[in-house]
Amino acid sequence: MLLTVIRADITTLDVDAIVNAANSSLLGGGGVDGAIHRAAGPQLLAACRLLGGCPTGEAKTTLGFDLPARHVIHTVGPVWRGGGHGEAELLASCYRNCLREADKVSARSVAFPAVSTGVYGYPKSAAASIAVTTLRDTPTAVESAMLVAFDAENEALYSSLL
Repeated sequence: MLLTVIRADITTLDVDAIVNAANSSLLGGGGVDGAIHRAAGPQLLAACRLLGGCPTGEAKTTLGFDLPARHVIHTVGPVWRGGGHGEAELLASCYRNCLREADKVSARSVAFPAVSTGVYGYPKSAAASIAVTTLRDTPTAVESAMLVAFDAENEALYSSLL
C-alpha cells in the first residue's frame, strides 16, 4: 500500500473513503467529525442514526452522500488518559478496523485524519507513529492511504515518519 501525507481539508478529497474521527454516538460533534457531517449533508446523520453508535477502537461505514468521497468510515478513537489505559492498542485498532471496513466496500483509496489528537488529547507524535506503523503492518487490499494533516505540525510529524 502506498502511504502518503497531504495537508488538506479531508472533506474535499475525491477518494473511495474518508475516515471520520467520530464520537461513540456517531451523531456528529466538533473538529473533523462536525466538518464531515456538515459537508456530507443531513443524510449522513440519518444513516449514522441507524448504526446504533460505535465502541472505541471499532469502525462502521456509511455512504459519503454530498462528499466527493464515496464512503465515510467512522471510527472512535480513545480519549488520552496518560497512556496506561490501553490507549495505544485502541488507537491501533481504529486504523486496523478502518482498513477492514475499506476492504468490505472495496475502497482502494482511503484518507485518514489524525484520530484522537483533537479534543481527545492523544499526543500527536505518538498518534502519528501508531498510525504509520499500523497502516504499514495491516494486510489490506487498499492501494493508497493518505494521512491528512490539517496543520503544519501534523504534516511534519507524518512526513518525518515516512
